Amino acid sequence: MKRVNIIIDSDLYDKARAIAFLRRASISEIIRKALREWMEKNLDKKAEILLSETDERRLVRILETDEFVPASKVKKLLGL
Repeated sequence: MKRVNIIIDSDLYDKARAIAFLRRASISEIIRKALREWMEKNLDKKAEILLSETDERRLVRILETDEFVPASKVKKLLGL
């Protein structure tokens, strides 16, 4: 795990603190869960590649030159 500092509105902090108390969880646990859920709903294909590629040079080349197309278009082009 990594430690981070975030700045949130006071009222949001107060609500998170109350929810954490009621659920017997830490505010950090609540934020981690919310961030995971947000990422699951909001990551696009480029972001997925960015997160999965370990070779920085290859990653830069992919992001600069590759055209991202829907899987349905690729399947049609390949006759699948």
